[in-house]
Amino acid sequence: MSGSGTSDDPWRLTTAPGTSTYTMYRDETADPPALVCQVGSTTLKYHLRAIDDLDTWLREQADWVPLGAADEQKPAAPGSVEAWGRDPGNPVGGWYGLRKGYRGRFGMYLPPLLELLGRAELTHDKRNNAVRAI
Repeated sequence: MSGSGTSDDPWRLTTAPGTSTYTMYRDETADPPALVCQVGSTTLKYHLRAIDDLDTWLREQADWVPLGAADEQKPAAPGSVEAWGRDPGNPVGGWYGLRKGYRGRFGMYLPPLLELLGRAELTHDKRNNAVRAI
């Protein structure tokens, strides 16, 4: 995992199980400011504030939280990072994902970024991974 988080030098990340690589970078010129996630030929976009908001929420949980990654069309496991990333009670009032049809997988792609930034710790098992603030 490396990079500075710009479009010219994106963060290079690996999913918690270590099965897929992807890149992310900040786009502060977007409206709203976005975190752009490139997974193969698929582009996902999340609110840029998700980095700080997820960090704050994880600190409030004070324990391990399941990632619960799921596509937008599938339900998220209750109490998971994915469920929080869609919850109407979160700071953005619902989905952190900005691209309709591609708003899911928040629990898959955001926690490794927090780990890279030194804000969270992840398990790295084949399945059922979890994250906690550090």
